[in-house]
Amino acid sequence: MERDQEVLTRRQLLLGVAGAGALAAGCSGGGGHASAPTTTAPGAPGGGALPTVTTMASAAGAGAVDGVAAYVSNGPATGRSVALTFHGSGEVALVERLLDEAKQEQCPITVFVVGQWLMANPAAGRRMVADGHELANHTFTHPSLSRLGAAAVATEITGCRDALGHVLGSPGRWFRPSGVETRPSDLILSQSVAAGYPTVIGFDVDPMDYKDPGADAVASRTIAGLHGGAIVSLHTGHAGTVAALPRIVAAVRSRGLEPVTVSDLLGPPHP
Repeated sequence: MERDQEVLTRRQLLLGVAGAGALAAGCSGGGGHASAPTTTAPGAPGGGALPTVTTMASAAGAGAVDGVAAYVSNGPATGRSVALTFHGSGEVALVERLLDEAKQEQCPITVFVVGQWLMANPAAGRRMVADGHELANHTFTHPSLSRLGAAAVATEITGCRDALGHVLGSPGRWFRPSGVETRPSDLILSQSVAAGYPTVIGFDVDPMDYKDPGADAVASRTIAGLHGGAIVSLHTGHAGTVAALPRIVAAVRSRGLEPVTVSDLLGPPHP
């Protein structure tokens, strides 16, 4: 614990941020429907149009091109898998309740954890891994990355990467930028590659649960958007989301789909 606090304090001083309690309310303002329904390859060096990649192989093995990360907002539509992803922060008791529900439903999830929160709550992160869930990078302090310069973006990504490595022994495979609802800028995508993440993960189903509309709304909005290959954006630390999870999982399976992690949805990277 002393080592955890030392790393957290050093990172706070570097970024000039407040304590981890600022994240207690969970991620907010990061919702909105992602407009890109498919994998999007990096823009051309001259700023040309973004080609759309829809093949299963491209979605599964997407990676950096010319130093710019690939952006993936859903898996192969012909598949029968759905990835329930969570922006990871908030009140630990609610996070634990969500993990209890996921365990009861035998539902693997992918948690894009906020590094500052993970450093303050390492036991919760370790439980996620022990329960069979996947953890990934969601920046260190959860700012609006599109408002930051290259150095600050790099610090946010590497800060969470280092927190994941310190607490869990692995930086995770995926990065999701905070405060970005559609394809991130090339600045963000290039800094993602530099930090070791050649693929950036978005989403194409967003019930806006971070606004706390209630369990019924979270469930119905999520269920309305379900399809093969969907990547759903949810948030830990919200009571309505916890209550809605069993209904969401039941709806996924009633449609002949199955909840999986992002890695299982997209498959292994290209060698």
